[in-house]
Amino acid sequence: MALNGIQIFKMTPKKNCKECGCPTCMAFSMKVAQGAMDISACPHMSQDALDALSEATAPPMKTIKIGVGENEYTLGGETVLFRHEKTFVSKTRYAVALYTDMSDEEVEAKLAEIPKVDYERIGERMHVELVYVNCGEGADAAKYTALVEKAAGLNRTLVLGCSDPEIAKAALAVCKDSKPVLNGANASNYEAMSAVATEAGVVLGVSGKDLNELYDTVAALEKAGNKNLVLDVTGETVKETFANAVLVRRAAIQDEDRTFGYPSIVNLVKIAKGDKFMQASLASLFTAKYGSIVVMEEMTYAEALALYGLRQNVFTDPQKPMKVEPGIYPINGADENSLVLTTVDFALTYFVVSGELERSGVPCNLTISDAGGLSVLTSWAAGKFSGSTIASFIQEQVEPKVKCRKLVIPGKVAVLKGDIEAKLPGWEVIVGPREAVQLVKFLKDMKA
Repeated sequence: MALNGIQIFKMTPKKNCKECGCPTCMAFSMKVAQGAMDISACPHMSQDALDALSEATAPPMKTIKIGVGENEYTLGGETVLFRHEKTFVSKTRYAVALYTDMSDEEVEAKLAEIPKVDYERIGERMHVELVYVNCGEGADAAKYTALVEKAAGLNRTLVLGCSDPEIAKAALAVCKDSKPVLNGANASNYEAMSAVATEAGVVLGVSGKDLNELYDTVAALEKAGNKNLVLDVTGETVKETFANAVLVRRAAIQDEDRTFGYPSIVNLVKIAKGDKFMQASLASLFTAKYGSIVVMEEMTYAEALALYGLRQNVFTDPQKPMKVEPGIYPINGADENSLVLTTVDFALTYFVVSGELERSGVPCNLTISDAGGLSVLTSWAAGKFSGSTIASFIQEQVEPKVKCRKLVIPGKVAVLKGDIEAKLPGWEVIVGPREAVQLVKFLKDMKA
């Protein structure tokens, strides 16, 4: 059961040293109780107190790490059922599936398609992070291991869908250093599969014919000492799978039942095989409710643009605006003589404006000043995007680096033109269009 602030405070050293960043031990205790700080942030907490508090203050869902290096991902660690309550912690990861019953040509074609989806949106790389390698019926260790080796060549974190302990052991021998997920434990083989996963030091995926069997299998694995788990909640139908995902998360978060306090896998290939449109729709559903790993047959730009945009919004802290770093962003090969434009640091504004500037093909320097992560009109109304703030930013950050003295401001704040000109002698201030979509014609007309 989670402890409240008073209970945590009783176990603190009560020094009020402020070394944790809080003014008092009571303030620190309250933040720990709310999940805003970790108990280890107190440098004077005794080891006995740390041991006693760590389990009680840990998130109701265990945090699991998979992969290594740049391909390391965190799953789980969630503390709320709904994003508006606080924030979701570990974003959904998407996997593309390979199967042993695919022909060599189909495998090669799939492996060639996966790297094609790789782009950046608002400072975040969007690409297929995982590859799910499934061992079909009748496949032997040599065939499955060969497929695993091919998939490993993509430098993606793998999920091995295999329920045969001997085949799984052979496959892990060629990829265990990359810390894949071994998804194949069930009520009939969990002891052997747990031994294989533990020996290789990888996460074990667990499934069951229903939630009762899944619960009992997880409890047995925990009793045996294995808590490095993910739960495969995929059922026989969409309805059953959705119910499983929701009930598992609710049991962990709301009922504080830590037996179900693990990340989840949803295999859309199993419940919607061959229907890419249904899979894309279900992927969006399980991004919000509550898939930690979602497996699909393919991921093209058509799916990626929608899914990654949705994921980025769902897993953004609703209490903090999405911002980009203030600075100068050269576009279309701009240099120090290229036209200067300015706008706010609200990420969506930056994304839309920079996209239109790139589409224009005109070299230009987009300057972003600190406007509190607000939109153009909101930041102007709040005094964060004013003649003074813009002029100050231009003088301090832009003038030393850019020779061009033409500045385009958003049309929605045309009223700032005179004030900026007065504060920036030598600069020509140009009022741009009101909408970003009009920038292409505006820049081409200027160039002409």
